[in-house]
Amino acid sequence: MGSRLRPGVLCSLHHMVRLQPDVHVRGMGTRGQTLDTVRETDTIDLQHKERGRRAPFLTRGGRMAIITISRGTFSGGKELAECVAKKLGYQCLSREVLVEAARRYDVPLEKLSHAIEDKPGILERMTTERAHYLAFIRAALAKAATDERLVYHGHAGQLLLRGVPHVLKVRVIADMEYRIKSAMQRKNLSRQKAIDFIKKIDEDRLKWTKFLYHVDLFEPSLYDVIFNLEKISTSHACDMITLLDQREEYRPTSQSQQAITDLILATDVRARIAADGTVRDDDIEIDANDGILVITGTIHSLQEAEKVVDIARKSPGVRDVVSKIRPTYHSLVRY
Repeated sequence: MGSRLRPGVLCSLHHMVRLQPDVHVRGMGTRGQTLDTVRETDTIDLQHKERGRRAPFLTRGGRMAIITISRGTFSGGKELAECVAKKLGYQCLSREVLVEAARRYDVPLEKLSHAIEDKPGILERMTTERAHYLAFIRAALAKAATDERLVYHGHAGQLLLRGVPHVLKVRVIADMEYRIKSAMQRKNLSRQKAIDFIKKIDEDRLKWTKFLYHVDLFEPSLYDVIFNLEKISTSHACDMITLLDQREEYRPTSQSQQAITDLILATDVRARIAADGTVRDDDIEIDANDGILVITGTIHSLQEAEKVVDIARKSPGVRDVVSKIRPTYHSLVRY
């Protein structure tokens, strides 16, 4: 018997989810097409072929998927992430990634939190310090995703792990009234203070995501599925995600596993350059392809460019380095 699916689920899957015949959900051939809302009368078969297993999802051989859950404050995303992780036997991370980055790179945890959460000022550009903190965070998250049994519900996970094909990207939303009540209850706030708190965090995250990645955090095409947890229960959404996790589209392939390996190497080298502390490297980006690094961006002097390449060449796992670094104009001027 299929489980009843309530309104509040938006599907933007690349392929059709295997549903019972009375369900109509359009598979998206390309990102950005119109999303369909699943009707209240629709059902989805969440039962495993072999009855009696409490956690059939743990039986799949090979390496597993990575799930990112993007959430608004007090929208229920944390509880959903914990449910999914428990059901699948995955690790569930959010702030833990910041803690690990702070430990590994000897950086105050508070500064890492501000780097990824605070909105930029009106005239702010990417400062060297903030670029370093973001490099540390991304390296820690990539490392955590090594075995691919991960549910990450921290800020911008779908963007921090960009380029990895088998990441299942989930967005959780809830109506403002639902979030206000949750904030009032959990933080013991007055109604107005709860509203102000939620609006500030939403604004900060939206502006920072646009500043850093040039995308709108609320753009539906960034996600594979969207849940409104005011309309659908956490347990039902959890069941649906564990079902989607079994889809062929989210099973690691040799190519997607190589993408993870490349991401780990690129972020590790980028963090090593940041940790060196002697280079003004706020505009440096690194891509990896099977041990070959391509470094792009601008830097303040030819000497600093050479230092960046030297650090990269000495990093474990690097076979070759292609430098496309350009010194800034003023560094080429001779007086």
